[in-house]
Amino acid sequence: MMGKKKKKALRAAAEHEHDAHGPMRALAAMGAMRALAPVAKATDEPPLLALGLGTLAIGAVLRRPALARSGARMVTSHLLATALKTVMKASVDRARPNVAGASPTLEKGHGTGDTNLNAFPSGHTAGAVAVAQSIAREAPAAAGVAKLVAGSAGVVQVARGAHYTSDVVAGAVIGWVSERIASWAIDAAGRLVEHRREASAEAEVEAHPS
Repeated sequence: MMGKKKKKALRAAAEHEHDAHGPMRALAAMGAMRALAPVAKATDEPPLLALGLGTLAIGAVLRRPALARSGARMVTSHLLATALKTVMKASVDRARPNVAGASPTLEKGHGTGDTNLNAFPSGHTAGAVAVAQSIAREAPAAAGVAKLVAGSAGVVQVARGAHYTSDVVAGAVIGWVSERIASWAIDAAGRLVEHRREASAEAEVEAHPS
């Protein structure tokens, strides 16, 4: 009985959000909204991954630890965010606003490969927020711009009818959590490497005292 109540509540919430997005869906149907497609593509998985890998490579070549570390954070955070949003997309079936029609879908997922039913959560937003938070952690001066771009990525997804607001919010949470976890792992690894380097140096001094 409780399961049925929860399912009914979720369906009601989905219908309310669908109705609230009515004006936005009408806007998304306009041809002018197609101009936003390139903006959305800029925060897709390949470009964001390429940005992280490029930053990591440049930092390594120029021997700039902070830059290389920032690239590592970007790549790790993005990969984790991608993994989490993929699991969630397979767990929830939700029709995108621009294809939902009069009957919005929000129910337990079946691992569907149909992108029209993979609205929840927003993968673009998850990746963009993960990368933006990674940049902000290493380069506070660039935090404002990075977060503005990430926020714009979410707004664009709603404006073009690809996602509901709750999809974008969920994606942002995934991106934020992913960056936190990835940064913790990277910082822990860095401390371990530094500790071993110091231990090795001390051992070297003891073996060859001056």
